[in-house]
Amino acid sequence: MASFTVQLVSPERVLYEGEATFVSARTLGGGDIGFEPGHAPFLAALQTWPVRVIGTDAVERKFACHGGFVQVDAEKVVILSDVAELAGDIDTARATAAKSRAEAALAADADDAEAKAALARASVRLDVAG
Repeated sequence: MASFTVQLVSPERVLYEGEATFVSARTLGGGDIGFEPGHAPFLAALQTWPVRVIGTDAVERKFACHGGFVQVDAEKVVILSDVAELAGDIDTARATAAKSRAEAALAADADDAEAKAALARASVRLDVAG
């Protein structure tokens, strides 16, 4: 089975480094995109969205990725994220409270950009945490 190296890096640490058969993310301008070994070179900015990595062991790993960049070549995918979290590191109670605060702020002002961003981050955290 063909594979490629995947690195997911945040300013604090390397969250994942290993061999994978598939990676998916969401770019700012292009929507969802998936990468398999042999993919054409690609570079894009990322949205706040879950990143999925399917390892050569067929296990899916999900990460909360809050912006950054993805760079791809035929043999490697590198994700440099502003903030990224492993599913097990996410405090779901804190994320639920943040989501509630953001929803309340948006109910008061539907154009509140900070509340929209906070809601997106909280929703991604809760999705990834399961």
